[in-house]
Amino acid sequence: MASATPVPPGSHITICEVGPRDGFQNEKTFIPTAKKIEIVNALFASGLRHMQVTSFVSPRAVPQLADAEEVLAGIDRPEGAFVTALVPNLRGAERAAGAGVDAVHTVVSASETHNLKNVNRPVDQSLSEFEAVFATLDKAGIAIEGGIATAFGCPFEGIVPPRQVARIAKRYQELGASSVSLGDTTGMATPLTVQAAIRAIRDAAPGLEIHLHFHNTRGVGLACVMTGLSEGVTHYDASVGGLGGCPFAAGATGNICTEDLVYLLQESGYESGVDLDKIIAAATLTQEVIGRPLPGQVLKAGPRLKRHDPDLTVTAAG
Repeated sequence: MASATPVPPGSHITICEVGPRDGFQNEKTFIPTAKKIEIVNALFASGLRHMQVTSFVSPRAVPQLADAEEVLAGIDRPEGAFVTALVPNLRGAERAAGAGVDAVHTVVSASETHNLKNVNRPVDQSLSEFEAVFATLDKAGIAIEGGIATAFGCPFEGIVPPRQVARIAKRYQELGASSVSLGDTTGMATPLTVQAAIRAIRDAAPGLEIHLHFHNTRGVGLACVMTGLSEGVTHYDASVGGLGGCPFAAGATGNICTEDLVYLLQESGYESGVDLDKIIAAATLTQEVIGRPLPGQVLKAGPRLKRHDPDLTVTAAG
């Protein structure tokens, strides 16, 4: 497997905000449509330009996202905004095409067991069914991002061989996907598994753009981002406040946090176009709407050079 050229400092790194879809879908209490729109607009105001706003799934399966069309119709799209949505099937693709998204995101698991739990069908059947989805979206001029869940490990099967991930990526490329996103669905990614998967895909599907979607279940999500950068990957998903998690895997927690990722990139010499103070403000708003503390670290601590009044700090006695 050939090594890649690291992304040089000063480069622009694309962050795709997935909280309004991947984060909100796990919330049991319905978030009012107006509040969803307010949060999406606050995220765009921070400088984010790529966002997975919702999902066109069955309202019975995910009631939280039953208002997909209303949210998309109500948000303010700044210049350069690239709005995506997840679709599970042909019906979802048809709804997305009518709602004005720029791209759709499809998902199949690299693990057979997880795919059965997630969509109740084998991996190859999912890929075959995507043929009609891709044809519909191609006719509508909508780009397709192929997602691979459990790309770095499965809670049911354990190790997922990189060749299996690469096989699915190659099939996505044959179907016409513009990119493939590797999902760390249950937080099992490590720097070495990330490196192996990226290199396997580049050998099997040369020229296919790779995106990385990490969870922070075991606390190494941002370490995996650094590995991605060393392998030349410039596109990362993240979720405001660290919202998210997979409902079909025990112990899974949230995605890597958008404001933490922005901070890491900023302090590592990369450009993201996102204002750190404004993304913290968007995370604060999200936390207020959700109604509980969110796991983001920068949300709690603030920027590195944030100043504090010494007169308001307890002085040690003795």
